[in-house]
Amino acid sequence: MHELPVTEQILKVVLDHARKAEAHRVVHVNLVIGDLTTFVDESIQFYFDFLSRGTEAEGATLHIRRIPARVRCHACGGEFAPDGVDWRCPHCGGLGGEVLAGRESYIESIEVE
Repeated sequence: MHELPVTEQILKVVLDHARKAEAHRVVHVNLVIGDLTTFVDESIQFYFDFLSRGTEAEGATLHIRRIPARVRCHACGGEFAPDGVDWRCPHCGGLGGEVLAGRESYIESIEVE
């Protein structure tokens, strides 16, 4: 359910930019979302479709590009993609590390008419 406030903010930004550009219609919204956000693509699309009714963004297509998680091990400095809940470094066995990618959540571009 945490997708609802996020989608409200996405729509607000999209409409603000569309109106500044004097667009009549938003065609596509390109989003970048990291896997660690736990946002569900289908929920974002559902809320966007519901919230955008009667606006310039009604009927717009959302394109969501997912960014996989990437971590740098604190112990050895090696980079790896965590395997689900297993955040052990495959190089040295160290646990966890600095998150390098996977927390992204932003609008990459908006296509309007």
